[in-house]
Amino acid sequence: MPFVVTEPVEKMTGPYPRRWSALTVLCLSLLIVVMANTSLIVAVPDMTRDLRLSSSDLQWIIDAYTVPFAALMLVLGSIGDKYSRRGALVTGLLLFTAGSVMGSQMDRTELVITARALMGVGAAVVMPATLSLLVAIFPRGERTRAITAWTATSGLGIAVGPLVAGGLLEDHAWGSTFLINVPIALTAVVGALTLVPPSKATTTGRIDHIGGLLSIVSLGCLVYALIEGPHRGWSSGPVASAAVIAAVGLVTFTVWESRHPRPMLDVRKFRTRPFSGSMIAVLILFFGTFGSIYYVTQYLQFVLGYDALETGVRLLPLAGAVFAGAAVTGRLTPRLGMKAMVVTGMLIGAASVLVLTGVDRESTYAAFLPALLLLGCAIGLSVAPATDTIMGSFPEARLGVAGGANDTALELGGSLGIAVLGSLLATGYRDRLDSLAAGRLPDAALDTAKESVGAGLAVAEQAARVASVGPQQAQMLVDAVHESFAHGVARASLVGGVVMAVGALAVLVLLPGGRHDRSGPGREARETDAHGALPAPADPRAPQEASSP
Repeated sequence: MPFVVTEPVEKMTGPYPRRWSALTVLCLSLLIVVMANTSLIVAVPDMTRDLRLSSSDLQWIIDAYTVPFAALMLVLGSIGDKYSRRGALVTGLLLFTAGSVMGSQMDRTELVITARALMGVGAAVVMPATLSLLVAIFPRGERTRAITAWTATSGLGIAVGPLVAGGLLEDHAWGSTFLINVPIALTAVVGALTLVPPSKATTTGRIDHIGGLLSIVSLGCLVYALIEGPHRGWSSGPVASAAVIAAVGLVTFTVWESRHPRPMLDVRKFRTRPFSGSMIAVLILFFGTFGSIYYVTQYLQFVLGYDALETGVRLLPLAGAVFAGAAVTGRLTPRLGMKAMVVTGMLIGAASVLVLTGVDRESTYAAFLPALLLLGCAIGLSVAPATDTIMGSFPEARLGVAGGANDTALELGGSLGIAVLGSLLATGYRDRLDSLAAGRLPDAALDTAKESVGAGLAVAEQAARVASVGPQQAQMLVDAVHESFAHGVARASLVGGVVMAVGALAVLVLLPGGRHDRSGPGREARETDAHGALPAPADPRAPQEASSP
């Protein structure tokens, strides 16, 4: 057997024998790009101290990864379809590695942001490639389990990222949270070459470059406006310009794609209820997930005083709940239908975020544990059937675009969650701290304290060393910072929970129910076509009996 797999999956007459080993490589690749979304969050205290980050700087370090990640996946998924899905996976992993090495060595905010952006470009190549290769490699009868494993891996990455980063930060600087990606990514590169067969679309036309450019500009400007609006003001020149460009770009993209003979994304698919409902479900779920994880980890560290490792350990229940939810959805979706599982999961997700509206300065970890368990369960129940519905809405030749569409919804939701809920958190924190500490601090010190919770605690620490202030006044400032941050968490959670609940109702209306919905993930092409999507050709690789991993 050759070291490098050379036979394309499209030329195989039966199921690829090592497909479950290939799935391990795909899940490993997915794991590190998801971990990069969450692992850096627990490094926030160290980075804030070393780089003197404002709340805007902090959001950009995080969103510099998620913005290109969300904006580029449609384009890069289409390129992978045309040329090579495995080649795209390997290229993306190498770009991700380069960004990780760069990030580990930087000591200036703008250079760290640049490194994160490079990692985001690599991740935008990797993530749709993993999903398109999964669907290409696995026959329809086994895709249910494969996609469920893919979904569970994404949930695992959300919780494991902070745990791994926390372990590293016990003895190393925050740059180690970048460097840990390098050996994992290189291992995945070797695994991709030796275990994952080549794959590309058998029939494809020219890439819709204009549609791709419009999608990149529109999504990038949208997220920029959401991040900077609360800091610069919504009427400021850069924010207003970005909002206008995003609106015009999205309208132009819709018109262009609806008239193009081979569009980057056929926007007419949004007329089909299963596709549009599933896209909204993925976007809304990860809006709440990444937004809430963003401020829960900060509360655990800044208010409760846990170090990075202790914070990572306390996020593990989320991962366990994801696996439990995925196991349940694998059994119940064929019986109850994907609509029942997706909507139920979304409602549980909304409840998990609304639980956090009760957080105050006296709250302990026990106040967060139910929210983490419910949120993990929501991801496990909903994402796998929604993802399979999205992938089943595209023909085999457009699997990269299908993966790009699914992953764009996921990352756009996460990016918007951090931007919107993070901005509400910052605004609520500043407003409450201003009312609690005004007149007790010099104006310059108060302005610094209002930049972020980390900055507020740093001001209190410095004030304790000043004889005219003293420890007692400094402790009063610490209490005010904690109370203000808890107020911001409750305020952001209320908005996040309402958004998720409204999204669940929208999905309830959009997704069709009834007997044709009960096949769940892995349904046959004729059912996909009944939903209005393009039918896929018969799969000659389908085994007589589904094999197990």
